[in-house]
Order: sequence, then C-alpha cells, then structure tokens
Amino acid sequence: MSGGLFQIAEPGESQIKEACTGRVVGIDLGTTNSLVATVRAGTPECLAVDDEGGRLLPSVVEYFADHTIVGKRALTDAAANPIDTIVSVKRFMGRGPGDVETTRRFTPYRFASKSGPLIRFAVAGREVTPIEVSAEILRVLRTQAEVALGGVLDGVVITVPAYFDDAQRQATRDAGRLAGLHVLRLLNEPTAAALAYGLDKKSQGTFAVYDLGGGTFDISILKLEEGVFQVKATGGDTALGGDDFDRALAELVVQRSGRAPDSPTAQRELLDACRAAKHRLTRESATEILPGVRIAREEFDEAIAPILTRTAAACRRAIKDAELTPETLDGVILVGGATRVPAVRAFVEKIFKQKPLFDLDPDQVVALGAAVQADLLAGAGPQAGNDVLLLDVIPLSLGLEMMGGVVEKIIPRNWTIPTRAQQTFTTYADGQTGFDLHVVQGERESVADCRSLARFQLKGIPPMPAGMARLDVTFLVDADGILQVTAHEQTTGQEAVIEVTPSYGLSAEEIEQMLLDSYQHADSDVKTRLLIDARVEADRILSAIRGALVADGRLLEPEERAPIEQAIAALQSARDGIDRHAIRSAIESLDHASQSFAQRRMDTSLQHAVAGRRISEVEQKLE
Repeated sequence: MSGGLFQIAEPGESQIKEACTGRVVGIDLGTTNSLVATVRAGTPECLAVDDEGGRLLPSVVEYFADHTIVGKRALTDAAANPIDTIVSVKRFMGRGPGDVETTRRFTPYRFASKSGPLIRFAVAGREVTPIEVSAEILRVLRTQAEVALGGVLDGVVITVPAYFDDAQRQATRDAGRLAGLHVLRLLNEPTAAALAYGLDKKSQGTFAVYDLGGGTFDISILKLEEGVFQVKATGGDTALGGDDFDRALAELVVQRSGRAPDSPTAQRELLDACRAAKHRLTRESATEILPGVRIAREEFDEAIAPILTRTAAACRRAIKDAELTPETLDGVILVGGATRVPAVRAFVEKIFKQKPLFDLDPDQVVALGAAVQADLLAGAGPQAGNDVLLLDVIPLSLGLEMMGGVVEKIIPRNWTIPTRAQQTFTTYADGQTGFDLHVVQGERESVADCRSLARFQLKGIPPMPAGMARLDVTFLVDADGILQVTAHEQTTGQEAVIEVTPSYGLSAEEIEQMLLDSYQHADSDVKTRLLIDARVEADRILSAIRGALVADGRLLEPEERAPIEQAIAALQSARDGIDRHAIRSAIESLDHASQSFAQRRMDTSLQHAVAGRRISEVEQKLE
C-alpha cells in the first residue's frame, strides 16, 4: 500500500506534507499528566518536561493575580490553594455550566455564576475557561519541546479520547491554537496507542485497546494489517477514570473515619492522600491513608468494582459492533495510568478472556503514537519504509430533522473518517422558498431524543410546486472528527455552508444513555418512525388534493366528487389515529378514488400548453 490518510487532502486543503516538513511533536493532553514526544532516528521518544528530566507533566495549573504555575509545583500547592489550582481540567472540556462535573462530590472549585454556555472557573480574581487552562499546559509542553528540538515547532498532533464529541474536540483544538500551536491533527488516543504498538512490535491482527486514564475511558477495536490501522468500533465514557478511583477511596475513608472534609483545602488534601494511596496499593497489600485509617487492597478493589463494571458495557458493545467475540481478538492493549491497578488488569482479563498486553509504558504509549503520526504528517517517516493508513470512526450518528420530527441519518456511528455523504431532499409544500436545516447527533429515531448540533437556513428558492426543488445536503467529517454541512439547491445554485461548532458538549452520562436508549427502544422507535412517516405522507397528499379541488373542482360532477370527499375524510380520520397500516390503506383508497380527476387535470394542463401552437413547435419544444 502506498500513501496514507496523511496523504489525503481534505476539500480545499493542501497536502500537509507540503505545508509542514520541520519540527513536529505529538502531545498527549491528559487528565492527570500530559506528555510531549517526537521521533528521532525513526524511534519515538518522550521529551523531558522539567529540569529533573521527568517525562510526565502534571496537568495542574495554579493561578495568581499576575502569573500562573504549571506542573509539579502547582500539584504540590493544590492542597494549600485548592480554589485557584485547577486539576483534571480535561473533564470539563467542551462542557456546559449545568454539567455533572460542576456538582460532583469533592470538586473544590468556584464556578462563575453567569458564564454563558461555557464553564468558567473563578480563580485569582478573574475567570478562565477549561480551554484557557488547557492552553497553559500546552504552552509549557511547547516550550520544553522547542528547547529540546532547538527551534520553533512547525506542527503538533494532539490526542483526544475516541469518545470526545464535536464540542470537546473543538475545545481541544482551540486550546492548541491559543497556546500558539499549529494543530495538524486531533488523533484518537486508542488509535495512537495501537499505532505505537503496531510499529514497535510489527503486530498484525485485531486488537482491543482498553484506555483508562485519569478522567476518561475509551474502548476501541482496531484491525492492524499491512500498515492499515482500521478502527472497527469505539465506545467509552468521557467522565470515568482514575479520578473516580480516588473519589471512591475518599468515600471509603470518610465512612471509616466518620469525618467528611469541610473545606476545599480538606477536600484536596483527602483526594491527594487517596491518589497516593491508590499508587501504593498497586504494589502493596494495604496502606494507611490517614492516621488510624488503614485500607486493604481488597477493600479498595471492592470500592472501585462499580466503576469497572461501567466499563464492561462499553466493551461488550464495541465487540458486538465490530461483529467479533472476545475469543477472536488477537490481543488487548492496556493504555492509561489507571490500568496499573491490579484489579483493573484482572477485570480486563475476565472481560476479554485473555491476559492483556502492557509491555509498553501505559503512561507514554499514547504520546509515542501521536509522535509517530506527527512524523508521518510531516512527511519525514516512517523511516523503515512502513506506510501507514489510519482509518478512524465517528462515535455517534449524524443526521437531519425531517418533517414530523424524525431523524434522517446521513452518517451512521462507527463510520470510517474522514468521510463524505450526500443525500437529496425536496420541498414539502407548494411555493416553498427556503429550507430550515437542523443537524442532530444520536441514535434515536426522534429529534427530541437526539442532541441538537446546529440550525441554519437556505433561502432564495423561487416558488415551485412541492417536490420540484432539489436540495443536495452534504455532510463532511474531517480527520479530526469535525463536521461541515453544505446545502446546495440544484435549480438555482443557491448554497449554504456551516461548520458545526456547538458551544458545549454531551456529558458522558448523556452519551451512554443515548446508546442504551437506542437499543432498549429500537422496536418502538421504528414503529413510531413509520407512523410519523405515514402521517407526513398523509398530510402532503391531503394538502395536494384539497388544493387541486379548489383550483379545478369544476372538472368534476357532484356525483364524481362525493367519493373523493369520502376518501379524504377517511384518510384524515386514519391520519389522526395510531395505525400506520390504516393510514397507508386510506392513502391507496384516495389515490384510487382520485385517479380520474388527476387524469382530467393533466389533460386540461396539456391542452392549455399546446393551445394556439403548431405541431412542429410542440415537437421542437419536446426534443
């Protein structure tokens, strides 16, 4: 195979290889820690991010009136200055003020009361968004990389959870731009991990990537074959990770001690103590968290069991979507620091019925894969002659609202990206001069059960009979998973374009619930959809026949009009009911009753069209 996804230019874009051939890096913008990596002599490696040579930069930002501190020192100061020190900001990316993250127990932040559609933290006498906080982290990584590489960066690949929705991806890309980075690509974290494993181990086969980080969980099923990395299915939860282990441990400590933290400082101290204890329990059978409060590993395992169970449903669904079974997988790759917990590894082995792979550092593997992809985008690699094609997918279906409030899916979930899909629509009513387009995301048949992404209009269509105008709607999802919608009317050439940039994203609970509901209500949704479609068709036919009777009722004798009026009344009655079969039957009856009337209207129209013309003129017109 020659070339790769990095060689495919998006419409209107130039080849990235031509645009970027210099210093490039991959960044894992993590919940707990962030890393930056590059490829040297054909081998990806993580760069030092502090004076001590450490590779992990704590994703923590401490705010003061005139400056900020990022990294280890900010993490150390978090307990003393919890309100002005933002930890785990990734969980707030692309979220709104009403999101569950703002009310989660042990969240010691002040949120702006009037922040509009975006979350804003009130810190050190000012307000900052999660995008700005993330940009501070990215600036430090950029600076360290430029020192290590000896010059200004020409481009960067930033990884995101596979299950990040459009708003969360936009927020990540905006943070990169705010940090002064040229973002070449947003790359799904499990795909980055598989890329690192595939090139490092020359692996072939179908793998599950179980990615449990500090604040997010992803499961992806990928097929690796002759340089092609194809994502077969993906799932996850953007609000589940090692932070939840810390909170579960904190709840256990509160129950054991009988003392709940009564201030932001006490909350942060407790969470920090629990995080340190979590790390110790990966290698010790028991540890003391607070004076007099000792927790055994078995108790910790029991406390986090419900959290792990939440990952199981997504794993089983991804395997099913990929049309596989655990036994047919060639391996399971562990990614993310939380997978160091022995209970996690045992749980994964139970779910997938095989021992998982963790021979690459789970903290570094995503950054290493991102560096490889950045190297490919820059045109510098792969050094060993291995061409790589990355085929990722979208997590939730994308579609348009139709008459009756139903959803017409244009691009189904788990569809390979980048992708382009087009569908042609027509007008519903006579004289319609525009289209209202409502873009939605979700798996249900009803718009009310999906998430609204954007609304826009196409105007300037000349009045025409219903069904005459032709509207081509194109959905284009780029390699970052960002959606652009174009509407083009064929007759007039009128066009409207919108890039979908919602101001806030779905919560993880909403995403999970949307998928669960799509399965649980599949039968009823289909029946409801069919009933709505039948009602819409009935409305269209009733409107058309009533209009025809007003315009050309003179063509009918009273005894001829009576059966048509009876058929109209029968269809109206059926339309108001809940039996779609009755509606279809009534439509057929009205069609039969009005056939003679329709023929007379057509004959009359033709007579008017040819009146006063020579036969030769009519023939020439028809040619």
